Amino acid sequence: MDARSQPGEPSHPTYSHPQILRVVVGIMLCMLLAALDQTVIIPAVPAIARDLHSYGHLAWIVTAYLLTSTAATPIFGKLSDTYGRRALIIPAIAIFIVASGLCAISTSLPELILFRGLQGIGGGGLFAMAQAAIADVVSPRERGRYQGYLAGTWAFASIAGPVIGGYVTDNLSWRWVFWVNLPLGLLAIFLCDRALRLLVVVPRRNRIDVVGAVLLTCGISALLLMLSWGGTAYSWTSAPVLVLGLLGLCLLGALAVQENRAADPLMPPRLFANDIFLGGVAVAFFASLGLFVGTFLLPLDFQLLHGYDAETSGLLVMPFLVSSTAGAYLAGSLTRRLGKSKMIIVAGLFGAALGFFLLATGGAKTGAILIMAESIVLGTGIGACMPTTIVVVQNAVERRDVGSATGALLLLRSMGGAFGSTIAGSLLTLSFGNALRESGIHRAIDLGSLSQGAAAFAGLPGDARKVAVRGLVSGFGLAYLVSGALLLVALVIGLRLRDLALRSAPRAADTIGH
Repeated sequence: MDARSQPGEPSHPTYSHPQILRVVVGIMLCMLLAALDQTVIIPAVPAIARDLHSYGHLAWIVTAYLLTSTAATPIFGKLSDTYGRRALIIPAIAIFIVASGLCAISTSLPELILFRGLQGIGGGGLFAMAQAAIADVVSPRERGRYQGYLAGTWAFASIAGPVIGGYVTDNLSWRWVFWVNLPLGLLAIFLCDRALRLLVVVPRRNRIDVVGAVLLTCGISALLLMLSWGGTAYSWTSAPVLVLGLLGLCLLGALAVQENRAADPLMPPRLFANDIFLGGVAVAFFASLGLFVGTFLLPLDFQLLHGYDAETSGLLVMPFLVSSTAGAYLAGSLTRRLGKSKMIIVAGLFGAALGFFLLATGGAKTGAILIMAESIVLGTGIGACMPTTIVVVQNAVERRDVGSATGALLLLRSMGGAFGSTIAGSLLTLSFGNALRESGIHRAIDLGSLSQGAAAFAGLPGDARKVAVRGLVSGFGLAYLVSGALLLVALVIGLRLRDLALRSAPRAADTIGH
């Protein structure tokens, strides 16, 4: 018997390609909904501020969604191991739909922030269930056949989100950014309900770890708030930031104690005794860091150092996003052929680190074509790692823990993305601010103003502008360099990763119905 099998659990028959496609199509729509709502709202923020007559705390429109979706992901994953994927994904979509409608009819900013938080709970469930359901029907070795579909959905959402959000806001209303989720969500419920009826839940009598869920939610929220506020709303050495960081660490410490004593822990300690799980989630953390740094810095690089407008810079970033999809598809094909994934992860991390180091050598006179070529190296490497780490983790854990392991990995990926964006933003603003102060100009530097491109330099004398450009070149170079160094840390972890052969049959909590 496989060491990861559980006594008395039924074996899994092979799913046909049409059956798998039924599941994948529904899952892709769920992922599209959750991914779009992370970016589609950004161009609508100014219109929301005007319509609701509130210009303070606008960042919470994005932050509320991030907080609740990140905290909800592992909770949904654990619950789905007990009650089945279908029993959790349908309520997650329903929450998402209801919250979208409430967002659309919001009459004040506090209402909108509250409903965005509720929407994030549904979005976190969609992400967790999407990845876990794929593991239910596709073996790790064969999963590469479908990775391109999922990675393409994410890339499409990253590219289309801001474009759709801007168009809908300009031509209809920002409220339609939320209304459009209703028909898409209903279609997702229809598709997922039909597809996931193929899965029959294996009965289990488990108790919900409520204390663990509360500790996890509060701890992760505190750390994400620290990363969100540090260097922007408050200085990194301010009392609110330090208190949030300390509170988050204390709550996670209490979570570790709780999980060791709980009858059915939310985050089973046996997962953290698995070296492949630990290595996989660590690599996923750094890969997500790289993805978010690239997504954050490249548009600013094109705008601030090379003078392109926001629309053109968005087009110039497309090779990076498309190459990440290509990297995922290539990695999937290779894992299917080889039956192992360690060297694919190592090669991807090396390529991602190389891409950052190449970008760090650029400056204000570097051509856009060269930057795009370097971003393709970066994107391909990251794309090879992102879905492959999920396969590695799901392949290494017991079937009863697939949802919990997937949720934990997605949680660490979200934390990696937040950490990466924070590092990049802090290094960039620090270098830019220092350069301005050296030129005798003292002003608060905000990434919100930097993102407006040339407007950030409005009113600067000619000499000060040159100094500011040098500061930006230094800031971008340092941010790329630090990110590359962090990817090298991930490369060391990847080299130490045990290369477990990928199974050729799915291992999950559900089985096919007849």
